[in-house]
Amino acid sequence: MEDNRIESNTGEITLKEIYFTIKEWFQYLLSNYKLIVLVGIVGALLGLGYSYTKKPKYTAVLSFALEDDKPSGLGGALGLAGQFGLDVGGGGGGVFSGSNLIELFKSRSMVEKTLLTPILQNGKTISLAEMYIQNNKWRKGWAKDEKLKSIQFLPNAKRETFTRAQDSILEIIYNSLSASGLSVLQKDKKISIITVEVKSENEVFSKVFNEALADVVSDFYIDSKSEKSRLNMTILQRQLDSIRGELNGSITGVAVANDRTFNLNPALNVKRVPSARKQVDVQANTAILTELVKQTELAKVTLRKDTPLIQIIDKPIYPLKKEKFGKAKGIIMGGFLGGFFIVAFLILKRLWKMLLN
Repeated sequence: MEDNRIESNTGEITLKEIYFTIKEWFQYLLSNYKLIVLVGIVGALLGLGYSYTKKPKYTAVLSFALEDDKPSGLGGALGLAGQFGLDVGGGGGGVFSGSNLIELFKSRSMVEKTLLTPILQNGKTISLAEMYIQNNKWRKGWAKDEKLKSIQFLPNAKRETFTRAQDSILEIIYNSLSASGLSVLQKDKKISIITVEVKSENEVFSKVFNEALADVVSDFYIDSKSEKSRLNMTILQRQLDSIRGELNGSITGVAVANDRTFNLNPALNVKRVPSARKQVDVQANTAILTELVKQTELAKVTLRKDTPLIQIIDKPIYPLKKEKFGKAKGIIMGGFLGGFFIVAFLILKRLWKMLLN
């Protein structure tokens, strides 16, 4: 371009002017190099101090696989049961599958129930919520507050009996864990393996909370999915016991009636009617009992099919993965941030003076 000019919407600026402007700014910053270096050193020292005060974090990793809801070859048997008006379950079950199960792990109800799980610490049984409070030294700040000083989170306490203050504290713990302490993810949607990670400054808490959360969600998951099958099996078992009692009574009745008509005159066949009626009851109850036994066994198979929903693959093992803020990292980041902020401050200061002039 002629005269080494660059055209812009605001006018024409030569490359020479750009060069001298950059050089001027560079000389300005160079004239304040002592201040920049000093602030950079202070930042590096602060970063080093932060690396000493920053506690390491321990990550507990647990992985599990979901059971595939595939047909088990019971279609014909389930159809037969349906003809008798019996629902033995075996359908659906995908409400908590995949991403829904991931959200279940991160739900507030599951996390809070896990926080009330008991753990043995220094010979005393406490809840995980109490352990979290002790790890973060919250009770030191509560010592002067009469309402907070007496608050306790007992193991396996009933959630519905908690006060408003207890609810608020559990919510704070839940939000803290959800923000940075709890991670649930499925690395590949084609693979039904889900990984749960719990990160905290206490190695024991990370491991125990991870395992307890898996147990709580697993129990809830199994109960929710197999509730229908378990209810049907209970009803069938109750009916089975009832019919068995009726059958035993009918058999006894036949024997009693036969005893009464022993060596009876053939001309008095009417006396044999009670025995015949009892025989009919025995045959009917036998047929009903046979069918109920089949359906009860089928319900048990269906319930077993629905029960093993979560299979643990890997559990956290000591020592856990340790993440520590290193000294070198603290010095480099502190020095860089200190230098960056002082340079930005000097630039803004000079621009402000230029605007005033």
